[in-house]
Amino acid sequence: MSFEVKFLTKTKVKNPILIEGLPGIGNVGKVAADFLVESLKCKKIIEIHSHYFPHSVFVNEDNLINLPVVEIWHKKVSKQDFFFLVGDIQPIDEASCYKFCEVVLDVMDKFEGKQIVTLGGIGLQKIPKKPKVYITGNNKEMVSSFKGCSSKIYGVVGPIMGVTGVLLGAAAKRNVQAVSLLTQTFGHPAYLGIKGSKETLAVLDKKFNFKLNLKTLSEEIAELEQEIKTKTKKLAEAATQEQKENNDVNYFG
Repeated sequence: MSFEVKFLTKTKVKNPILIEGLPGIGNVGKVAADFLVESLKCKKIIEIHSHYFPHSVFVNEDNLINLPVVEIWHKKVSKQDFFFLVGDIQPIDEASCYKFCEVVLDVMDKFEGKQIVTLGGIGLQKIPKKPKVYITGNNKEMVSSFKGCSSKIYGVVGPIMGVTGVLLGAAAKRNVQAVSLLTQTFGHPAYLGIKGSKETLAVLDKKFNFKLNLKTLSEEIAELEQEIKTKTKKLAEAATQEQKENNDVNYFG
């Protein structure tokens, strides 16, 4: 199994806009996307499973386990369909990241989706007082349609890593317009960029008129914050242990 795409419903969707928010720097994108799913009362319509996801399971609130999964949730807002790509993990390496992005684009093609927004963070050495949101993408017209962010990003960031970046490039090859909102946050692995997520959501709200109540964000994500920290810590511990085991094996010949 490379990637298994499981459709959970036959909901009628046409020309959706996809918003991606998977784990990354400060988890800015993940927190923002999860908040959108919760606030807009979205419906889960697709699950994506894969052997290219981290070899681990998560313990849930019922004290049982779940395999890593990436989900697509749906909501129609003002007659526009939206997909929200969320999850607790990303593909494990470069090759699987490219394959995963092609799978996502296949889903978009199935529903005639032609626009994508990815969400991520820009790691700083200090916690920013008011995080700045930058935008880039594969289409100038779409980039200029977003207000409240800066398109002067050249020299501010290096390569945009993971699904957040690769999805932009892969989309361009299929003539799908795509932009990325990248928001300043503290670059420490254990830091949760809630401030950055709020600024990201403000830009999205201005663009798509989601009518979000951003004042409730801190309360809404209190439980999510602890959940993310726990899962991130467990994945980091597993990776450290595996690296240690690999380093302990030596061959002489």
